[in-house]
Amino acid sequence: MPRINLLPWREQERIVRRREFIIAGGAAVLAGIIFMGGGKLLYGSWIDAQTEKNNMLKKEIVKLDAQIADIQDLENRKQRLVARMEIIEKLQRSRPEIVHLFDEIVKVMPEGVYLTQLKQTNRKLEIHGIAQSSTRVSTFMRNIDASTWMANPVLQVIETAQNSPTGGSSFTLFTDMVGVDLDNSGETAVKKVAAK
Repeated sequence: MPRINLLPWREQERIVRRREFIIAGGAAVLAGIIFMGGGKLLYGSWIDAQTEKNNMLKKEIVKLDAQIADIQDLENRKQRLVARMEIIEKLQRSRPEIVHLFDEIVKVMPEGVYLTQLKQTNRKLEIHGIAQSSTRVSTFMRNIDASTWMANPVLQVIETAQNSPTGGSSFTLFTDMVGVDLDNSGETAVKKVAAK
């Protein structure tokens, strides 16, 4: 005769499956929490390491900026010193020019011409004086044009002198200063300098 199991085996099987499902779900949730926590710790350690590297880089950048500022300050000082040296060298080179210039003015000034004022602005000379006649002013200008130390005379004003006891004409003229350089052979080479 066949045997019939009247026990509620389906109910027991359902309870066992439910328990296995709850255990598997809990294990999955626990594994997810562990995975997320581990990931968070890992990413946190990476972020901390990168932040530390960034901070170190920022400190080094600040140091380099300070060094660059020092270098720029030194460059500025160097440029100022070089400019001073150039000015001093230029003054040293031009020191004898004024002596030659005054000597040349005496050589080119004809008789009957008297200077009352001489003014230098850069490479330009402003000459004020009194001449016995306008012909002597013309001779003075021709002599300046033929000079080695002066060139390009331009007459600004010529008028009859009112307060001169000898009479004559007062004049104002402008001329350019010309530099004279000695080359290696010792011969003079005229260097015309454009007036500024």
